[in-house]
Amino acid sequence: MSLEVEASVPDRDVEVALEVAEGETLAVIGPNGAGKSTVLSVVGGLLRPARGHVRLDGRVLTDDRTFVPPHGRRVALLAQDPLLFPHLSVRDNVAFGPRSGGAGRRTSREAAHRWLAEVGVEELAGRRPREVSGGEGQRVALARALAAEPRLLLLDEPMAALDVAVQPALRQTLRRVLAGRTTVLVTHDVLDALLLADRVVVMEGGRIVEAGRTADVLERPRSAFAARIAGLNMVRGPWLDGAVSGIRGIATGPAPGAGEPAVAVFRPSAVAVYREAPAGSPRNSLPVTITEVEPHGDAVRVRADHLAADVTPLAAAELELAPGLHVVFSVKATEVSVYRI
Repeated sequence: MSLEVEASVPDRDVEVALEVAEGETLAVIGPNGAGKSTVLSVVGGLLRPARGHVRLDGRVLTDDRTFVPPHGRRVALLAQDPLLFPHLSVRDNVAFGPRSGGAGRRTSREAAHRWLAEVGVEELAGRRPREVSGGEGQRVALARALAAEPRLLLLDEPMAALDVAVQPALRQTLRRVLAGRTTVLVTHDVLDALLLADRVVVMEGGRIVEAGRTADVLERPRSAFAARIAGLNMVRGPWLDGAVSGIRGIATGPAPGAGEPAVAVFRPSAVAVYREAPAGSPRNSLPVTITEVEPHGDAVRVRADHLAADVTPLAAAELELAPGLHVVFSVKATEVSVYRI
């Protein structure tokens, strides 16, 4: 493995262990306060854990006796804010890394132009940071990080502060330059995980609660957060009498054993909403209380008790759906996937 991390940070209630292979991009996702940025701080040398270790290419960066400072780790961090040096030109911002590493002025400037061209902003070389847009500034910051030739790249929500209109172009740039480069990416955006990451780990409450190939985690989530960003409803519970917490479905993979922890997942579009449970229906019927009613594309999304249903605007109007209303969510068993945790 290129990166090995095992860290305990009691003050933040974070306990993690993860590995990243050579040339792999690992996405770390989870709700606010889950501990994602703490992991990056430990890996980057901005925070020393109470216990544990960080190894990069077999070299110990952190353990009980060793603590390599950030500038000696060959690790680059790209955050939400580009943090460009305001008194330097774009070219000199990018050349800063090679210069700090001992390269000459000419070599550093050549490297700066090469990386600015790679991220598509070579024409900005002579400008100052105040003269570039947010999206352009983030590309410059990416070029500066790469020009330092890091062995590991850390990305902390790199598109969170950007307008939605400029995110797709930067995402495509990242997809190109991250190929074959060892990277840890913290993100809330499912598109970032799908398009940029080879694997994903999900953090909740300072712990890793699931991990795997990005597509597998999003298609078969085992945590509430992963289910939410994948756009799925999820119910957890023991497998009893052919159901998970009373919800019947179709087992995918080996069927859970009696009493074994399992999850049932289904799409909001598969859920019908009724004022009263339909008589004689073979569907799963879930009495719920509506908490939110909001537009969702061409549909209306109805949220209730940690579940969601998508209905037509006409149905929402006819049922007079509103927060506080007691209704029944109904879903066919054939629309529910059940699998072991």
